[in-house]
Amino acid sequence: MELFEASRISSGGNTIFPDKIEIHKTRVIYYKGTIVGYKSIVIKRHRIASVRIKAGLLFADIIIESTGGGPIVARGFVKSDAKRIMALLS
Repeated sequence: MELFEASRISSGGNTIFPDKIEIHKTRVIYYKGTIVGYKSIVIKRHRIASVRIKAGLLFADIIIESTGGGPIVARGFVKSDAKRIMALLS
């Protein structure tokens, strides 16, 4: 299992509860920070249709599209983490 956490200083991120992506062998869990903790979305790895990176100067957003669901946009990751996430899920 690998856990990636968005930067607290990115412009699109949540400074108190940053987005997180947890990658397991059979599933991916996306944690969206809210005022009172997190909301989570679980996607089975075989359901992932595509993974894209939208990179800025310092930070990147990760867009995960799955079959049968809407896209997940995780914001504010360091570029090296975004590339690692994409490599793990592609």
